[in-house]
Amino acid sequence: MAKRSFLAIILAAGEGTRMRSAIPKVMHKVGGDPMLGHVIRAARAAGADRMAVVVGPHAAAVEAFAVKAAPEASVHVQAERLGTAHAVLAARKAFAPPPDDVIVLYGDSPLMTEATLTALRKKLIKADLVVLGFTPADPAGYGRLLMNGRQLTAIREVKDATPEERAVRLCNAGVMAFRGSLLPMLRKIGNINAKGEYYLTDLVELANRAKKTVAVLEADADEVAGVNDRAELAAAEALFQRAARAKAMAGGATLIAPETVFFSFDTRLGRDVTVEPNVIFGPGVTVADGVTVRGFSHLEGATIAAGAIIGPFSRLRPGAAIGEEAHIGNFVEVKNAAVDKGAKANHLAYIGDAHVGAGANIGAGAITCNYDGVSKSHTEIGAGAFVGSNSALVAPVTIGDGAYVGTGSVISQDVEPGALAIARARQVNKPGYGEKLKAAKLAVKAAVKKG
Repeated sequence: MAKRSFLAIILAAGEGTRMRSAIPKVMHKVGGDPMLGHVIRAARAAGADRMAVVVGPHAAAVEAFAVKAAPEASVHVQAERLGTAHAVLAARKAFAPPPDDVIVLYGDSPLMTEATLTALRKKLIKADLVVLGFTPADPAGYGRLLMNGRQLTAIREVKDATPEERAVRLCNAGVMAFRGSLLPMLRKIGNINAKGEYYLTDLVELANRAKKTVAVLEADADEVAGVNDRAELAAAEALFQRAARAKAMAGGATLIAPETVFFSFDTRLGRDVTVEPNVIFGPGVTVADGVTVRGFSHLEGATIAAGAIIGPFSRLRPGAAIGEEAHIGNFVEVKNAAVDKGAKANHLAYIGDAHVGAGANIGAGAITCNYDGVSKSHTEIGAGAFVGSNSALVAPVTIGDGAYVGTGSVISQDVEPGALAIARARQVNKPGYGEKLKAAKLAVKAAVKKG
């Protein structure tokens, strides 16, 4: 396709009262990201060089997200809810200079794909206007697409449709693509309909009157699914996860029980990755080739290098960087820390705001004490160091290369390379005192029962 300018107009002004939420509808998440984010990414991937996001009044959260997710986008406010055409016209400042292609999208349809948007644009080479359609199992509530051969003559909303028109199975998905030259036609749309609103769908009849070519592209019903309530949000999440699992396996990852693994919108898995059951990938996770993620692990904002083993029951929080062939085992939490090649923390440890050198070993129950109630401090653990079980490393502190921290130590001073650090009270054994202590406790217990 020759390079054509492309304006994506994303309508994100819906209040979403059926969500029963203080959160704007398009900010509810699918695959770990607000629905609006999914639509923005699809438009950008399809070649949108200009983007306009239409929000409702008092929608600061939506506007802030749109600016962050798409710095190139302009944000426009639809002060009154007067229909889809009215919403598009709220973005009229974005119409100049007129783009070659315009696609109107909805911020509550998170499953729209780059492939479908690209197909819409390709149809605009020969057509002036293209409507995205689908054939649902139950067409109740959807506007019908009325065809005359290959020409779409009208879109009829259910409330305005005759019984014969309601019998049509091909329905309107809401998404519409048209040439930029049709933008002035939007101002001719009236509000003579059952709801007294300005329908974008009326552009079809106006285009027909002007002898324009109006076509339909049919999409899969799952892809065009919109979200209006919590049940539909859950359904969209399920569809997203199904697609993400299929993509992961097609890319060379093994999912032992796919239906129990949950991905985020930006999860990246390498080849020959094995994911055991009941694993959750939060946003920002990249996994290199040959990694094993064992069951019941939760990963977010983490990078994992080739050959590493994570879990079972591990938690990787944002900033975790796990090196090649490193082991992060059961009930180990890593946060804002790098664990270098071959290092191991096999069980019951916390590594936060730290660097663990190559080949180091972190014993069971060892923790970095990174927070003093006010500030976070760093712990440096050298290559080949050994941190014994139930040790507490009080940051800021450095454990040198090859150093050894004795079990049960509280380390608050630096340990030089190769040294042994022991920081615990001396053990004292008192013969016979165990029996005396037990007798005393039993006497107290008996007295309590008598009282």
